[in-house]
Amino acid sequence: MDKTYKPGAIEQTWYKEWEEKGYFKPYQDGLTGEGYSIMIPPPNVTGSLHMGHAFQHTIQDALIRYNRMLGKKALWQVGTDHAGIATQMVVERKLAAEGQPDRHELGREKFLEKVWEWKEHSGGTITRQMRRLGNSVDWETERFTMDEGFYKAVQEVFIRLYEDGLIYRGKRLVNWDPKLHTAISDLEVENKEVKGKMWHLRYPLADGLTYKDEDGNELDYIVVATTRPETMLGDTGVAVNPEDPRYKHLIGKDVVLPFVERRIPIVGDEHADMEKGTGCVKITPAHDFNDYEVGKRCGLPMINVLTFNADIREEAQTFNTDGSVNSEISGFIPEKYRGMERFAARKAIVADFEEAGLLVQIVENDMVIPYGDRGGVVIEPMLTDQWYVDAKTLAKPAIEAVENGDIQFVPKSYENMYFSWMRDIQDWCISRQLWWGHRIPAWYDEEGNVYVARTEEEVRAKNNLAADVELKQDEDVLDTWFSSGLWTFGTLGWPNVDIEEVAQRMKDFHPTDVLVTGFDIIFFWVARMIMMTMHMIKDEDGKPQVPFKTVYVTGLIRDEVGQKMSKSKGNVLDPLDMIDGISLDALLEKRTGNMMQPQLAEKIGKRTQKEFPDGIAPHGTDALRFTLAAMASTGRDINWDMKRLEGYRNFCNKLWNASRYVMLSIAGEEAVDAAAANNTNITITDDMKAACGANGEPAALSLADRWIITRLQRAEGEVRRHMDQYRFDMAAQSLYEFIWNEFCDWYLELSKPVLWDANAPEEAKRGTRGTLVRVLEATLRLAHPIIPFITESIWHQVKELAGKSGDTIMMTQYPEPQEALIDAAAEADIEWLQGVITAVRNIRGEQNIPPSKELELLFKNGDDEDFRRADENQAFLMKLAKLEKVTWLNEDDEEPMSVTQLVGDMEILIPMAGFIDKDAEVARLNKAIEKLEKEQERVNNKLGNPGFVDKAPADVIAKEQEKAAGFARDVVKLKEQIEKIKAL
Repeated sequence: MDKTYKPGAIEQTWYKEWEEKGYFKPYQDGLTGEGYSIMIPPPNVTGSLHMGHAFQHTIQDALIRYNRMLGKKALWQVGTDHAGIATQMVVERKLAAEGQPDRHELGREKFLEKVWEWKEHSGGTITRQMRRLGNSVDWETERFTMDEGFYKAVQEVFIRLYEDGLIYRGKRLVNWDPKLHTAISDLEVENKEVKGKMWHLRYPLADGLTYKDEDGNELDYIVVATTRPETMLGDTGVAVNPEDPRYKHLIGKDVVLPFVERRIPIVGDEHADMEKGTGCVKITPAHDFNDYEVGKRCGLPMINVLTFNADIREEAQTFNTDGSVNSEISGFIPEKYRGMERFAARKAIVADFEEAGLLVQIVENDMVIPYGDRGGVVIEPMLTDQWYVDAKTLAKPAIEAVENGDIQFVPKSYENMYFSWMRDIQDWCISRQLWWGHRIPAWYDEEGNVYVARTEEEVRAKNNLAADVELKQDEDVLDTWFSSGLWTFGTLGWPNVDIEEVAQRMKDFHPTDVLVTGFDIIFFWVARMIMMTMHMIKDEDGKPQVPFKTVYVTGLIRDEVGQKMSKSKGNVLDPLDMIDGISLDALLEKRTGNMMQPQLAEKIGKRTQKEFPDGIAPHGTDALRFTLAAMASTGRDINWDMKRLEGYRNFCNKLWNASRYVMLSIAGEEAVDAAAANNTNITITDDMKAACGANGEPAALSLADRWIITRLQRAEGEVRRHMDQYRFDMAAQSLYEFIWNEFCDWYLELSKPVLWDANAPEEAKRGTRGTLVRVLEATLRLAHPIIPFITESIWHQVKELAGKSGDTIMMTQYPEPQEALIDAAAEADIEWLQGVITAVRNIRGEQNIPPSKELELLFKNGDDEDFRRADENQAFLMKLAKLEKVTWLNEDDEEPMSVTQLVGDMEILIPMAGFIDKDAEVARLNKAIEKLEKEQERVNNKLGNPGFVDKAPADVIAKEQEKAAGFARDVVKLKEQIEKIKAL
């Protein structure tokens, strides 16, 4: 073992060995228990791991390693998501940067070849980072959501859901990205607060109708308020609240839509808020989600006035409420606006309203605008033909699974979030207008009839279609959430359950045991996995299977002041920088190098220089993992703390140094240093085995030995309980307390009086050396799931002396507490000893007495147990408290000038004679008395002043009197102390 802990020198070497030797496989010798599985939430193939990933992966790996050491066949299924939109964008940008033809010039097939080529060369960033984090995933069964086997599972699920009547095609309103030309999910929409405007517009009443307003004015119009004037071209109604006395008599009448000259009805609907705006709301069912619902309730047609680019159409598309084409309503759009970009059309329409005298006012308006998180442009609600899943039907058993406890949320409070979404669920749009993804297995003939099957050949065979019937496959692909919804069973080889290996894996690892995820995708992924799995996967009795038994929900990792990490804030931390370190220049380049906004780059640069003036020092993977585990308070967001990372780096260093002390105590300095110089394990000899009783030599356990063995049993019980309850923070705390305070600080010190005493019996030394190695070895196994590298490295040095064998610590048995080894009396005795030693050390610190100075210790008011403990542990006391002698005082003995502390009812006194410069101390105390007497005089003068006493409130006078009495009391005490010092 090197004298210095160097995580960089051991971590990558060990990981390579683990992977090459196949220790991460669930099926191997020694793992004969039940199956245990976790499916990694598949990160996007385009990305790289951030601190949130490192946090979740630490938790998952700790659980996998823990259960593997319990003897279970533990599978941590690894894989990545094809990330439809993100990947297509990356490749399109790459083509543009290289001056190559764009995807439309290439065509679908050639473009997809480019995507696969990119994936093979650049898509492995995340898997390399996973290895650096120590993830013990089963690399041999790594999956990608676009691999051939998974694609087969996706097709199978789509077809079965379609055949079960749970997938259909319909014309609905979706989030449309005008830049990417695809529907996107709500999760891919970024809502931004902006300063906007509300335009109040006049819509003339039809047929010369007039009415009187609240002031008696006769009006021939109503006023609508809108934040999107350009959509008025597609208005099909105006809604007023049916209880609004101003307008309810107008319900059923018409207005004439300006410029378009289309008559549209006034309808009564509670969507119109009497207290908001004018109380009249223009209804554009084809361009607003709320209006879409109003339109359905009121039977209003839908008029689409925008192209997929979000430009004004040459002619509007008109549809009935059910999505069928409406040929009775005109799609007329005034020529002036045709082909206009949407925001240019907005300006033109507002100007025309103003010119026509129909613009009432413009009001500044704080509002939220939806942007596409990938395309970066404002999202348009767009009426399109899409594929949908009947989520309401699928949600029913998924809700019941959580209600009846088949699936548990940790923390349980997240069940409420799940229920609120699921009980108000809308049908799920699963089609995307992309090329990269799972192409929808549907074909259309020339008449528009749809056929769903695995291949075109299957379509023809199933439907008896002649060879000359032309078929065209649907151009769309499936939403990535659809394919990732099959993750727990699609990764295991389903639907090929007729293959013995797949059937066995499904039996051993499904349902999975726990899903570790963030609260932000409970609906988008967790809920959809539950719905899809329960419909597709049944047990032998036909009961729907859940995808996982527990959902452990993590909080977000925020920066040190609680802000969400983002590139625009310049506060993103890379977990690999925490592990390997990074210079300030490299960190600045990473954070600001590609920024297009110089002012923002300068701001972020200054923040970075202030926060990390010397860059980030290397801390190692184990320190990062322990920090993340220690901060994992269930479900709560975490404010990152570099000081804690540094502290846990010191913790790992402490464990390393303690282990080196243990090996030095047995093997000697020459053997330990020789092994370190040759980068080999320490060669264990028969003499070393004899020195710690590993060869069966008789050994005697000291009080300290029995105590640390007892404390180990307690720690083993605590850590196992916390791991079973997903309290990783408390498991880390228990490990820290035992390793740092009890083993490294107390027990190693308690071992020295035995090992360094030339007169101590050899049996006692063997007992202590044996206890050192056996407790250390068990401690390494106990901590391994959280800090795998350092524990593996040290374990190979001590295993033979501790009577253990094996090629890796991760395949050893996890420590289990043994009641027979608990010695409560030893615990009580050492607790007493710790109390006395700590009291003496506290007195040293308070009185600035050097640690090397031997002290006289006086005991007073002790009982029989105190006498026994002091007598039996005198060697420990003298050595660890650095004492010259110990004396018991009787009740009538005169006490010398001493500093006192209590241990229970017993008094501990340290005489101060010889530790005080009498003249200097008397001078200091006289100066303090002089100051107090001046304050006392000042207060007494105030109290003797009638002007103060007569005018001041009673409570103020009482406070001043209390001050005067306190000063007088303190003067008396200090004078008494001076007399005692003079007598020393």
